[in-house]
Amino acid sequence: MTNSNTELAKTRNRAAAERTTLAWIRTALALISFGFGLDKIIGAIRHNDRGGSASGDLSVQLMSMGFIGIGIFTLLIAMRQHKRELEKLRHDPYVYRHEPSLSIATATAVLLIGIAAFLLLLFGLFPA
Repeated sequence: MTNSNTELAKTRNRAAAERTTLAWIRTALALISFGFGLDKIIGAIRHNDRGGSASGDLSVQLMSMGFIGIGIFTLLIAMRQHKRELEKLRHDPYVYRHEPSLSIATATAVLLIGIAAFLLLLFGLFPA
């Protein structure tokens, strides 16, 4: 016989896991969109300034690919964490295990891209 309190707690935890996964999907989508938009906007600006091709510069493309890569990686890890959380909820008793933080990993990756962009701008590697 199952305890109704335990089942209700598992239902709440399952709903919380869904909300967390949806938040990570929004974060990943924002990172991917920002990376894609950055490349397209800089390319359009350069196209209008030069009157020539809209191809961006390598450093902007690398930054854009970095944001897109972080977004894809974040989404993949969020999916894996969600699946693992649902697996843990299926077993009795539910045991909380501390896992590495996806938020800290994403923040660190975005910080590294920000530092790289700052250094590229500081040393003039983005042509004007």
